[in-house]
Amino acid sequence: MKEVGIIGLGWTGKPLAIFLKNQGWKVVGSTTSEQKKNDLLNSDLDAVRLEMAPHPVGSGFQKLFEGDYLVINIPPRSRVQSADFYLEQIKFLKSMINQSKVKKVIFISSTGIYPSSLSEFPYDENCELSTDNVGNKTLWDAEKMISSSTNYDLTIIRFSGLMGEERIPGKYFAGKDNVVGHTRVNYIHQEDAVRTIAWVLENEIWGELFNATSPIHPKRKDVYEKNAESVGLEKPKSYAPEKEGEDRLVSTEKLLKTGFQYTYPDPLDFPYSG
Repeated sequence: MKEVGIIGLGWTGKPLAIFLKNQGWKVVGSTTSEQKKNDLLNSDLDAVRLEMAPHPVGSGFQKLFEGDYLVINIPPRSRVQSADFYLEQIKFLKSMINQSKVKKVIFISSTGIYPSSLSEFPYDENCELSTDNVGNKTLWDAEKMISSSTNYDLTIIRFSGLMGEERIPGKYFAGKDNVVGHTRVNYIHQEDAVRTIAWVLENEIWGELFNATSPIHPKRKDVYEKNAESVGLEKPKSYAPEKEGEDRLVSTEKLLKTGFQYTYPDPLDFPYSG
C-alpha cells in the first residue's frame, strides 16, 4: 500500500486525503490545532497536529514522514506573517524531509507567481522569472528552496484561483458597483485541484512543474452573472469601463499533454454548494 503524508488538511488537503484514501492509499495529514485534529479523526481521517512556528510544534507529526510520498500544501499567510517566516517554515520542512524516508514530494504553489504585467501569450512553465518581474517573490523563493535538495524527487504544481463549494466568484461582487468584468479568469475547481495532485502521485510524474488552471477562460462578467443565476446571488450593479489588453492568462497545456483531463474545463460550469 502506498503511503502519503499531507501537510495541510485544509480546503484542498482534506478532500485530497479523502480521495486518496478511497483510491487505496494510506494517508496521514496534519492540521494546526488539537480541535481540528480531533474533528478530522472523527471523520475517519488519520491526522496529527503540526504547526510550523516556524519550527515544528505538535505531536505525532513524525508519522507524516514515514511513507515515500509527501504533499506540502501550506501557502504563505502574507497578511499575518512575513516572507521570512514562511521561508523559515519551508527550510524546516526541507530539513525534516531530508532526514526521513520520504522520496517523492509535491509542493503546492500558485500561478500568482507569474508577472502581474500583461503578456501577448498566456504564461506557461517556461516563463523566465526574475526579481524584477515575479508576481510573488515569497513563493518563488520557496520553490527554489524546496527544489535545492537531491534527496527526493519533486514536482511543483501552481494552482490558479481555487473555486468550488462555498467559494463562489460572484459572491464577492454581488451588488457591487464598478466591477471589472471584461477580463478573463484563471480558475480551477476544487475537484480538479484534488485530481491534479492525485494524477501526479498515481502516475509518478516527477521532476516537473505544472500550471493547473481550467483551460477555458470566460470573462469575469459572464462568470459573475452565471453565478447569480445558478446560486441566487445579486448581480453586480455596474461594471468598470473596458480597457484594451488587460487579460493575463495562464496556460495549462503542459499538464494536458500528460493525459490529464479536467472534469470542469469551463468555469461557467463549476458546481457550488454555498
